[in-house]
Amino acid sequence: MARILLADDDGMVRDLFERVLAASGHDVRIAQDGHEALGLADSGGAFDVLVTDVHMPGIDGILLAKTLAAKQPGLKVLLMSGFPEQLQRGRAELAGHIETLTKPCSIEDIRAKIAKLTA
Repeated sequence: MARILLADDDGMVRDLFERVLAASGHDVRIAQDGHEALGLADSGGAFDVLVTDVHMPGIDGILLAKTLAAKQPGLKVLLMSGFPEQLQRGRAELAGHIETLTKPCSIEDIRAKIAKLTA
C-alpha cells in the first residue's frame, strides 16, 4: 500500500482521514499544518501521496504540494477544500498527478480518490 502524508489544520478531518486511510492498509503520517508536514517529509523519507487541505495557516496546501513535489518528483497529490475556486487554483498551479476533493465529502469519495492516485 501507499505511504501517505496527510496535512490538515482541522483535527476532526485529520482523524477521519487517518482512520479511513489506515483501514485501507496505507501507512499514514499526519501533520496539523504545512510546516509540520515539511518537517515530516524532511525527516521521514519519501511519500507516495500528499493529502492536504488548501487553506491552512502558514504554508498553504498548494505551496506545500509545490515544495514537496520539487523534492520528490512523482509525488501524487490530493488537494481538499470547501471552496471550489481554491481547488481550481491548485489544479492550475500544480502539474503531475493531482486529484481534488471538495469538503465535506464521503468516506467513499476519499477511498475512490486515493485508489485512483495509487493505481
